[in-house]
Amino acid sequence: MGSRVEQFEQIRRDREVEGLSIRKLAERHGVHRRAVRQALASAVPPPKRRPEGRAAPALGPYRALIDEWLTADREAPRKQRHTARRIWQRLVAEHGAEVAEVTVRQHVRARRRAIGLGVEAYVPQIHHPGAEAEVDWGEASVIMRDTPITIGLFYLRACHSGAAYVGAFPRMTQQAFLEGHAEAFDHFGGVFSLIRYDNLRSAVKLVLRGRRRVEADRFTAMRSHYRFASAFTLVGIAGAHEKGGVEGEVGRYRRRHLVPVPEVGSWAELDALIARGVRHDLGRRIVGRAETVGEAMARERVLLGPLPAEAHEVSEISSPRVDAKALVTVRQSRYSVPVGLVGLRVEARIRAREVVVSHRGAEVARHVRSYERLAVVASLDHYLDLLRDKPGALQGSLALAQERARGAWPPMLDELWAQIAARYGSSEAARHMVEVLLLAREVGPERMIAAAAGALAAGAHDGRAVALLARRAARAPVAAIGDLPERITLTEREAPSLDDYDQLLEGGSR
Repeated sequence: MGSRVEQFEQIRRDREVEGLSIRKLAERHGVHRRAVRQALASAVPPPKRRPEGRAAPALGPYRALIDEWLTADREAPRKQRHTARRIWQRLVAEHGAEVAEVTVRQHVRARRRAIGLGVEAYVPQIHHPGAEAEVDWGEASVIMRDTPITIGLFYLRACHSGAAYVGAFPRMTQQAFLEGHAEAFDHFGGVFSLIRYDNLRSAVKLVLRGRRRVEADRFTAMRSHYRFASAFTLVGIAGAHEKGGVEGEVGRYRRRHLVPVPEVGSWAELDALIARGVRHDLGRRIVGRAETVGEAMARERVLLGPLPAEAHEVSEISSPRVDAKALVTVRQSRYSVPVGLVGLRVEARIRAREVVVSHRGAEVARHVRSYERLAVVASLDHYLDLLRDKPGALQGSLALAQERARGAWPPMLDELWAQIAARYGSSEAARHMVEVLLLAREVGPERMIAAAAGALAAGAHDGRAVALLARRAARAPVAAIGDLPERITLTEREAPSLDDYDQLLEGGSR
């Protein structure tokens, strides 16, 4: 049998030569009269309509799961919802599904039929290696220590290779903007000749006519230090396409590596997650390119401008005075310093993620930066010298409460505290605990905690026993610390008494 076009041609010829009716033509050619009418109306057959609702057996077991993900996306940030491709990737990677991506796309399209997606058009561009990069901010949601927060993603993308640096910051401030550049240049090992921006307040103080801008002084100083040129897009819709590479990449990175919304326990864990995503993307291939992003970046890296010999100081500097509570006020938040500095002026270096306090050139405190107005961030170690004289203040101290909230206070220490209090009373127990905490300065926090665990396991409920174990551990190889509870259990008596501890201390002091 010939093609449908040939069949239409024969029907049209029979009608013209023999003048056959539609019924006769349908009988001769074995087709429906509707097909005859179509042939007489046009020499080109109409396109076949695709059947809708065709079953997809391979997708069957996962339909409910896909619907569950799409339903959960209603509560997720708009820019961190599943795409059809991300759904397919998760089905394959997490559930071992053997289903075609196009099948998943068709199902997702049917589920989102009411949602229209706009299509952007771009003019293809050529970017020379090491010549250009683009910078933009994006937002993402994460769950940190069971609390949902919104973070800023600083994204610097190499236009030629497509390689990128991504940095996570608590806020999208100018301080974070400057630090993001410094970290990105270190990541790439060099500086791009030209970097494109939209009209971010971190870089631009005033937008003038056309492409003229009055740039922020701190941005100008950083640009001068690293010796790169800057270019800014036009304002509004007209300039939206001028750095479309980074605009699209921020969303792609967020969908690929931050969907579903990640749960982390600290900023360090989040930074590690972000870095893994950046490394993963070096192995991907951009459509139409034979080499991977990492291979292209290797060629591009050798053409970057050199890093300056000295690092650019991007921190803000202030000189607050330490108040009577051993706190310094920095940007409407207060941070603790050692109590010995009360009344003195110190130097605070304000960074996007942390605040570092120094006195006479020596670092005395380092805190995660708070962006809450009038918040207090305290470290228990800063108050131990004062608590030695006022141990009763330990239980209700803000610093202790924050140590517990940060997960830096092992519950085992509370158990040891309760056992000591049961033996000596709450006042003396607080004094013992202050001495135990001070051991961390002498032998390190790991050995102090291991010694406390050893004393608790042995039934030696006394701060002096902890001190003895910690000092012995400090003289022993670190690997032996983990065996302390078992060793002590073997040598201690079943019902230790205060006299036994005194004898133990006398023997350990030699």
